[in-house]
Amino acid sequence: MGEIPAGAHEVLAAPEPDASEVGVNYAEACLKIFKQVLADGRKLACKRRGLRITLTLGERRGEGLLRRLEHGPAVRDVFRHAVAEAARDAGLELTFEDGAFYLDTGD
Repeated sequence: MGEIPAGAHEVLAAPEPDASEVGVNYAEACLKIFKQVLADGRKLACKRRGLRITLTLGERRGEGLLRRLEHGPAVRDVFRHAVAEAARDAGLELTFEDGAFYLDTGD
């Protein structure tokens, strides 16, 4: 459905570590790819507010948290678990493979 932008991985290689320790800068770079309109006209959006990730697909909505203690210290894993949790909460299935994400809407 979408590819993780190359610029997101460059955020991880920054000389100064992210002060949040959960990869807020990485999450912001990756969340941009989730803003799109599907072929059936439903809007897909994903936003971050604090440690909360909110994924919306049409009328479905789910939330996940960036949890460093459970899924860290790699910020990539923290982000992926949070977005997958938000997708599950919305009744969707999200998988990451080879730098891309796939969303199963169950429709």
